Amino acid sequence: MFPGRWFPSSRFHPLRLLHNEPISRGNGGKPHWAEQCYRMGGETVYVSAKYPRGLTGTEYNRLPQGERNREFRMMKRDATVYVRGEMTHHDHKTVYLGTWHRVLMNTENRSKAMRFLAFLD
Repeated sequence: MFPGRWFPSSRFHPLRLLHNEPISRGNGGKPHWAEQCYRMGGETVYVSAKYPRGLTGTEYNRLPQGERNREFRMMKRDATVYVRGEMTHHDHKTVYLGTWHRVLMNTENRSKAMRFLAFLD
């Protein structure tokens, strides 16, 4: 299922293949949606509109009982992510990826050359 040296098939577990999965920067922005997604590693976090970067299990358990379990989604922070199929986003046309691609965070805003540029979405 995952060709090439960058993803040994021995590490692939079919039950961990996700469908129609959101991929976001964790800043509350609009996510991209992946038709097929596979995550490895990372830290399990609980994400909601109020906590878009996610809370660790310990932080989540410290919340008052009435605030827990309200629209939280369990996700992985800083995981290695691969996607294929349709990639959709509200701001652009759907892109189709016929093979598996590794997802990398865009870090252009951290470069010295971009220090005077503001990205407003």
